[in-house]
Amino acid sequence: MSSMSITRCNFFGTAFLAAAMTLPSLQFASAETPPERSVVSFKYLNYQDSQSGDTPVTAAMSRDRIAVNALSVMGVAPIAGQWSIGVTLTDDSVSGASPAYHSSGFPVKKAHDTESGASGEIRHSVDLQLTRYFSRGTVTAGSSYSSESDYISRSCSLQGTLSTEDKNTTFSLGGSFEDDSVKLDAPNVIPSKKQVADEKKQVVAGLFGITRVLTKEDIVQLDLGYSNGNGYFTDPYKDPDKRPRDRNSTTVLTRWNHHFNETDGTARLSYRYYTDTFGIRAHTFGMEYVQPLPRGWTLTPLLRLYSQSEADFYLAVSDAEKAHPETATQPSAGTAYYTEDHRLSAFGAVTVGLKVSKQFNADWLVDVKLERYEQRDEWSLNGKGDPGLATFKARSIQVGLSRQF
Repeated sequence: MSSMSITRCNFFGTAFLAAAMTLPSLQFASAETPPERSVVSFKYLNYQDSQSGDTPVTAAMSRDRIAVNALSVMGVAPIAGQWSIGVTLTDDSVSGASPAYHSSGFPVKKAHDTESGASGEIRHSVDLQLTRYFSRGTVTAGSSYSSESDYISRSCSLQGTLSTEDKNTTFSLGGSFEDDSVKLDAPNVIPSKKQVADEKKQVVAGLFGITRVLTKEDIVQLDLGYSNGNGYFTDPYKDPDKRPRDRNSTTVLTRWNHHFNETDGTARLSYRYYTDTFGIRAHTFGMEYVQPLPRGWTLTPLLRLYSQSEADFYLAVSDAEKAHPETATQPSAGTAYYTEDHRLSAFGAVTVGLKVSKQFNADWLVDVKLERYEQRDEWSLNGKGDPGLATFKARSIQVGLSRQF
């Protein structure tokens, strides 16, 4: 289970990058025996998103947005027979500009805005995990820390698994606590939101899961998650933007893996339902097929379909903004909460990708993964979205190298 909040909401328009790169603290172990060998892995990610208009108004907004280069180093090693320790170090740099409202309105002095001549934003993060293995289960403690010029995130987690005697059913239970600090004196913060003291955001999350081996070819999983968040959820880089200080969410995740003996391939299907107190209802369908090939090659095509409803306080693009994109839509007088963040609008999205890996020998593994993402308001299953938004697109290239010792 991944972190219950994406700390870098000021940079990324979707969870696309987080899904590609993150190794979350609260991730339930699937193996009940300690690793026999140590593993060191390197991952490099290059990400670029953009928005392109489909109407005369949004066509003027067409441009590249955020560019990311990220390097991650992960190590896992067995300790004392029944223990393992894992550490992940990640550095990423962000450049480009994100809109202050809807699809336009660029902050003029953003720290990572390449158009203003400023240098890119740098984030450093570390994730630690310690696992104890038992005959029928595991216990894992985790901790993570990430920092950048205007955001600091700290988290800890505890998780466990317990299997039945026949090892056909595994129960998972875990929880996490996240404590984030938002620096509102940063130079790129919207002037009306600047303040000397830092703001806080805390999220407590829990998950219960069941994994069941149905046959020699089929495994199914059901996870139920809940999170309670309190603190600063407003985006200080967007104006107008004011959000509730509480956000609770519930998730239901199902997975089904089926192995095809005829081809030695495996299909992985998943469905995730998400709902929160902002009013968002989201559905995610995931499909991928892992096909081993001769000489150590493996191909994995993938497809993800996503749809969400808009937040209760989302403001659609007004006729005045359509006529003058340089002017934000203003909320009605007395409105308590409002946002023009396109990530909280109703939309649908499609991700297609392909991963190619090569096992050279028992020690070395190389993989390359390509993904393409597109987001449109008319693809929402929950009703028509905001037609005033420009189409959002993203692509990523990830290269990995692993070595066992």
